[in-house]
This record gives sequence, C-alpha cells and structure tokens, in this order.
Amino acid sequence: MARAIERIEQDIAALKETIRAIALELQTAYASYLATLGLAVRKQLILASYHLCTQGYPENFLHLSLNQRQQLQQAIRKLGQLAAEQLLIYIKSEETGGDEGDEGDGGDGGDEENVTSSSSVTLDKSIPEPFTPDTSNPIELATWQQKLEEVTQEILKKLSHDANLLLQKAGVLPKKLPEPILAAAAAASEASAEVMPGPPNLLNLVIEIENEQQLEDSGLTQIMAINLRLGEIEFADVTLSSERRQIRNILVQLNKLGREYQKKHRERAIAEAEAAWRSSWFED
Repeated sequence: MARAIERIEQDIAALKETIRAIALELQTAYASYLATLGLAVRKQLILASYHLCTQGYPENFLHLSLNQRQQLQQAIRKLGQLAAEQLLIYIKSEETGGDEGDEGDGGDGGDEENVTSSSSVTLDKSIPEPFTPDTSNPIELATWQQKLEEVTQEILKKLSHDANLLLQKAGVLPKKLPEPILAAAAAASEASAEVMPGPPNLLNLVIEIENEQQLEDSGLTQIMAINLRLGEIEFADVTLSSERRQIRNILVQLNKLGREYQKKHRERAIAEAEAAWRSSWFED
C-alpha cells in the first residue's frame, strides 16, 4: 500500500510540472492578448467616439470650439491609454506607472475644465486586486483566468461609462439625459429598449421614458452611447481573435490536466484512507 501511495505521489508531482508549463504558456498568451486588446480598445474607443460625434450628435459636436474638440479628443485618447494599461494589471506585478496620462499637449483652456478634469478619471477603483495563483494547481489557475476575464469586462464597462460621461460633460451627449438612463442603456436586452443596427461598440436604442420631467420630449427617446463589447472588438482585429483562439486551446489542455489532477488526488485520498483503516484495525 505504501508503494501505491508513493506511485500516486510521483504521478501528482509529474502532473504539477506539466501544469506549471501550461500555466506559463497561458500567462504568456494572456500577456500578449491583453497587450493587443489594449491597442484594439483604444482604436475602437476612438472609432466609436467618432461615429457618435459625427453621426449620432453632429450638431452638438459642431457647437464645440476647435479647442474644445481638441480637448475632448485628447481626453478620449487618455481614457483609452489608461484602460490599455489596466488591462495588464493581472499580468504585470510591477506598477504600470500613472504619469503617462500627463504627457503631451497641456492646452488648458479656461472654459474647457469639465473636459480636462474628466480625462483624469481612474478606471481601477472598481477593479479587484490581482492575486498570484499556485501555478501547479489547476483550480487556482482556473479561478485566476476567470477573474481575469471578469476584470477585462469590468474595465470595458467602466471605460464605456467614463467615455459617455466625458462626452456628456463636453456637450456632445445631451446633458438632459440622466445618468441612470445612460447606465441602463448598457442593458440592451431590457424589454423597454429596442436594439437598432449601427456601428460597432455603440448602443443605438429607442427607450420609453416614463417620467416626462426628465426630458422635454416625452414618450420614445433615441439614445446613442458608447458600449465597448469584447466580442465586437475581437471580431474587428484578426490578431486579437487569433490570440483568443490560442488561449482557448491552452484552456482545453488545462481542463484535461485539471480533471486528471483531481482524479489523482482522489486516488491518493482513497489509498491513504485504506492504509489508515488497516493501521487502526484489530481483531476482537
């Protein structure tokens, strides 16, 4: 029995080494994926903002001065840069550095304070702290991977929200539109909202407003707002979608090893329990 337990221990040790190698491969793949995603997010944020300013609310955008437009565009770029940095928070243990947001043109216009102050919004306040998993434990690795995906979605959601607030403070999105409605606009599947076709990463909705005092126009109100979606961002970027496929392939291997890992631990527990039974058993 001791030899059986020793053999199981050897199998578990060998599995752990294999899992560590897969874990390194997974972390490397995610580091590359998130770096590519950061670039894609910045690009798609700018593209969605362009569509919103030129097709959603062109009159409001035209009312801005040249300096106001430049300040708005700079603030949007800074938000995208900040999100790109935070997408790597679970991969890089070192600080990403927060002074990049202060680079570039400082053009502080006296009447542009609401735009420039909005660009300093920190996206990480609602993001949980990262944790370092035991790379030989497939259960911890699965938890790490799941939290990483959740954090990625949360960053995109927060970025969309902050970009919409930025556009609203700048006067592009209607100021009469209450923030709860902007927040609710992200839930495109609600019964009161009908999704309309349009450019990617934008919500183009018709929502029924019950409180007539909220807006001048009662009844149905059309809203266009930024809503960055991971699926649409990946679809638009060949490199990103390829890296996502690589991650899926690694996860398939990890799941298979995880099942074998749990099976071996079960075998060891049974063998140890049988040995314990025998060691304590005596005939009357």
